[in-house]
Amino acid sequence: MPGGLLLSGAVAALLATALPSAQHSSSPVFDDPPPDKIVINVATVNGSGCPQGTTAVAVSEDNTAFTVTYSAYLAQVGGNSDPTAFRKNCQLNLVVHVPQGFTYAIASVDYRGFASLQRGASGAQKASYYFQGSSSTASKNHPFSGPYDDNWQATDSTDWAQLVWAPCGVQRNFNINTELRVAAGTSSSSAVSFMTMDSTDGDISTVYHMAWKECPAS
Repeated sequence: MPGGLLLSGAVAALLATALPSAQHSSSPVFDDPPPDKIVINVATVNGSGCPQGTTAVAVSEDNTAFTVTYSAYLAQVGGNSDPTAFRKNCQLNLVVHVPQGFTYAIASVDYRGFASLQRGASGAQKASYYFQGSSSTASKNHPFSGPYDDNWQATDSTDWAQLVWAPCGVQRNFNINTELRVAAGTSSSSAVSFMTMDSTDGDISTVYHMAWKECPAS
């Protein structure tokens, strides 16, 4: 994918379903989103799960999130599978241009794909996110066990108190690392097990829901 891919849209507040709504005075209340549009540049895309030209990023129609769609993200074992195919990964480096006076965090992420795991085999989806120069990294792991032959979905949600916010007043790239891993386990070596995080029709995407707040006055 060209490094200069440009995405823009007025990114609104976190979807109402992404986190519980405020029920009492001590519950967090998200600030209104910035009135100006946000612009996202994809700086780099690297990894065996996202060869050049197989990954697309876009802002959702309602401007509440951005999505990532893959078309070649597949890990597999067994049969004639390449010995290195059991693990696939992808690293996205995003430059998020935030209107002055605002900051954002990733409040929840929805992952989707398809898995075909033989009895005795297993799979896992893992992801981590961090801002350039930050020691705070959010990491989640979702295991799956065979027999399994269906679509899969995993959601990473972060409590308000644990959200990692982009630093105010400075530009810090946002890094997303994802991984798919499949293990044959006790299944037959001739039986193929695989797990994908791709979509042939473009309907299956990874969705990153954003939360906003105003930066403190300097």
